[in-house]
Amino acid sequence: MQIHRIRHARGFTVLPNALLQDRRLSYTARGLLADLLSRPDGWREDGRHMADTSPQGRLTVAKALRELTAFGYYRVERVRRPDGTFVSQAHVYDVPHTAYATAQVAPGAVLPGSGGSAADDRGAHPVKNRGKEPTLPAPRTPADAVPGTGTGGRREIPSPPTSAALGEAASLLHRVTAAEPRLRLGAAEAITLAPLVAPWLERGLGPRDLSAALLGGLPERVHSASAFLRDRLTRKLPPAPEPVAAAPRRYECAGCARPTPHAGICRTCAGLDATSQNTLAERAHTAARGRALTRAALNSQPWPLVGARA
Repeated sequence: MQIHRIRHARGFTVLPNALLQDRRLSYTARGLLADLLSRPDGWREDGRHMADTSPQGRLTVAKALRELTAFGYYRVERVRRPDGTFVSQAHVYDVPHTAYATAQVAPGAVLPGSGGSAADDRGAHPVKNRGKEPTLPAPRTPADAVPGTGTGGRREIPSPPTSAALGEAASLLHRVTAAEPRLRLGAAEAITLAPLVAPWLERGLGPRDLSAALLGGLPERVHSASAFLRDRLTRKLPPAPEPVAAAPRRYECAGCARPTPHAGICRTCAGLDATSQNTLAERAHTAARGRALTRAALNSQPWPLVGARA
């Protein structure tokens, strides 16, 4: 492609190419950052006014501001006035600052302030850091990754490791919510919600169960997809299945192969259930006496002939 530029005398903004080509940011976030950097110092505008004066909605602008905050291009701090009241003050940077990108600042750390305005060209936009060449922060070394060993006297906050299980959970959450525009997530939001998806996978639940739990009965408008999914992943998680008790082990007799409750031979093969001779004789006498009584009872009553007529 061919690039066409003209020479500007006033009313223009100089931006580093590293900012405009930072592929970690969405195009919306980069465009919003360029718009903010073109404003003069002291410009007051909140996210609601940005959204109301642009084609993007409030959710899109809020997401872009979160991206800029996460990567150190934008931050908002509360400043206490002499009368005791507080006011919010926004800071915009054309070079990312890792001290703000971690969302945590070590106590006593010295943070860079805003640049000064140019003395000449009345009415033109202010120029920050005149005479300095903006540079991106140096890549972190293994020593900087250890807390307390960062360069410049700042304490580096390492990012939490992403295991293979959390990566699979984040990918599954992306696949389930991709078909619903109201629940679109960014990569950072999916990784944040991955620990809540992991228990579903551990209990044997798959994409169909997640889809039924997360996509069923959606409201007409979802203000925060991340907060909505966090609530449903926590509240609709099925209880863990109870462990199944193991069946008692059965044994067989080594002599007759009959089932026994213990290993070895049964009582019969061991001779413990043998019947004595006196007991056998008593059982035979009882059986003979019962047969005699039954025969006498049958012979004492006349029986009608089969087929005889009265």
